[in-house]
Amino acid sequence: MSLPQFSSQGCLFSTAALGPELFAEADRYRLFAQKIYPLLAKARGALAQAYCDDNGRPAAEPVVLLGVSLLQFLEGVPDRQAVEMLRYHAGWNFALNRQLGQELFHPTTLTYFRQRLIAHGLSGLVFESILQGLKEAGLVERRGAQRLDSMQIFGLVSRMSRLECVRETLRLALQSIDESSGRWERPGFWKEYWERYVETKLDYRSEAGSLKEKMDHAGRDGWELLDWIKKLKHPELEASSAVPLLERVWKENFVRAPDQTIRQSDCQPPGAVHNPHDPEAQWAAKGHGQNKQEHVGYKLQVAETVGSEAVKKGEPTPGFLTAVVTQPAIGSDDAGFDAVQEEQAALGLEQPKEIFIDAAYVSARRLAEAQAQGRELIGPAQAAPSRAGRYSPEDFQISVEDRVAICPADKASTQCSRLVEEKTGKISYRFEWAGRCTDCALKAKCLGAGQPHRTVTVGEHHTVLQARRQEQKTEAFRRRCHKRNAIEGTQSELVRAHGARRARYRGFQKMRWQNYLVGAACNAKRWIRRMIWELKQAQIGAKASLHMGLAQA
Repeated sequence: MSLPQFSSQGCLFSTAALGPELFAEADRYRLFAQKIYPLLAKARGALAQAYCDDNGRPAAEPVVLLGVSLLQFLEGVPDRQAVEMLRYHAGWNFALNRQLGQELFHPTTLTYFRQRLIAHGLSGLVFESILQGLKEAGLVERRGAQRLDSMQIFGLVSRMSRLECVRETLRLALQSIDESSGRWERPGFWKEYWERYVETKLDYRSEAGSLKEKMDHAGRDGWELLDWIKKLKHPELEASSAVPLLERVWKENFVRAPDQTIRQSDCQPPGAVHNPHDPEAQWAAKGHGQNKQEHVGYKLQVAETVGSEAVKKGEPTPGFLTAVVTQPAIGSDDAGFDAVQEEQAALGLEQPKEIFIDAAYVSARRLAEAQAQGRELIGPAQAAPSRAGRYSPEDFQISVEDRVAICPADKASTQCSRLVEEKTGKISYRFEWAGRCTDCALKAKCLGAGQPHRTVTVGEHHTVLQARRQEQKTEAFRRRCHKRNAIEGTQSELVRAHGARRARYRGFQKMRWQNYLVGAACNAKRWIRRMIWELKQAQIGAKASLHMGLAQA
C-alpha cells in the first residue's frame, strides 16, 4: 500500500465548531490534540518505512491508526468499537485532527496495521515517541532515579494437560496437511488418524488407565506421521509451521529409543509448549506453598521514574514509565534487569543513578557493578542459604580481599582456596577451619552430622553482599526502600486501567506490541492528568492574586 497525502499543519481543532464549551482548556481530548498527537505526527517518517511509495491504493493514514491504537488502550476498547468511536465520538475526532463524518476504515485495518508495524520492527514506536515528548518537557530525566519490578501476563490460551496438548498439536498438523495445496497420496493410516484426532474429542473424565493408553497411542501415531512427512520430502509440508511444531512437542513429551520404542518422558523441559495455539506462551510458577502462583503466558518488566520531592496533596504522580520489556515466562529477573537497561539506552536514557528493586534483582555481582559505576541498587539481598539450627555464612565475618574469615567462635581462618568453574568462569572462595572445630563449644550449631570441620564457600563479591545484608537490617534502609512500593500501584494501574494482566493477542511479538501500547497509554494518561492539575493550580494562583489585589485596593 502507498501512503496517502498528509499535512501536520492542518486545522488542529477540526471539531472546534462544536464550541469551546465542549473542549475546554483542561479537556483531556484537547490536551491530547495539543501534546500527544503532534508527537505521533512526528513519527510519520518512521511509519513511512512500513509502506511503499507508489505501489497499490492509498492506505488509511498511519498517524491516525497509531492514534486510534493508543486511544484503544487509553479507554479499553476493541478494534470494532474503536472505529465506532471515530464515527460518533467528537472527542476522539478532535484528538486525532479529524472531522465528524470523515471517511472511515474497516476494523480489520487496525489488525493489518499492527502486523505491518510488527513486521518492520516498529512495535515500540508510539512508546518511544511519547517518552521523547516527556524528556523534552522535562518530566523524565536522562539519568534520574527509577524503580523496577516484573509482573505475570496470562496468555490468550486455555490450560491444557499434556495429553490434551499433544492431541491438539496432532489435530492441527493433520488439518494443515489436509488443507495444503499439495497433491500426494494419503498414507494408509490417514483415515484412522483423522477419525481419532480430528473427528473425536477427548473425554477427560475417562479413567487414568484409559488416558495413559491414549497418550501412548498419540506418541506412536505422531512419530509415524513425522516419519511419513520426512520420507515424502515435500517442501510445502516442511515449510508449514504445524510440522515443526509437531516435532517439537513430540520431542518435549516423548522419548524414542534406538529400537524405535516410544515412551512418555518423565517431565517436560523448561519452556515447553503447553498450548499449540500459542507455542511461545510458557508455564512458570512464582512463590511456594499456599502462595504459589502458576500461569501460562509471558513476563513483563516495568521501569518507572522516581521523583526527588514529595508529592503535594491532590498532585498526580510524577512517575513515568521508561521501559516495558516483554520476556518469556521463564525469563529471570536478572536477565530482565539487563534488558531494561539496554532498552533505556536505545531510547536515549542513561543508567539511573538510583534504582529501587526487590530481592530478586539483588546479587553480589550487581552490587559490585553498581558500586564501580557510581550508582546505587537499593533493595534487600536474599538471605544466605542455611540449614535449620546451623550457622549460615551471614554469621561469619569474611574478608575476601584479605583472604580471612572469622567464625562465630571468634576463630580466624586463613586457609582459603580460590575456585573457578570451568563452564561459567564463576569465581568463588572456600574457607576451612581444619583441626580447629574438634573442641569448639559451638560445634553442635555449626557442624553437620559426621562433618569433621566447618567450610564456608562465598563468591568473589561477598564483601559488598555482606555489607548490604547488614545495612538492610537498619531502620534507615527500610525507610529508603519505601520508594520502591509505588511500583506495585503502577502495576495495579496497568492491570485495571489498561488490561496488562491478560494477553489480547497470541505470540511473543504481538505481546510486545500490546505491552508497548499499555506503557504508552499509561504515560499519556499521566501526562494529561499532570497538565490538567497544573492548569487548575494556575487558575487557583490567579484567583488568589486577584483577591489579594482587591484586598490591597
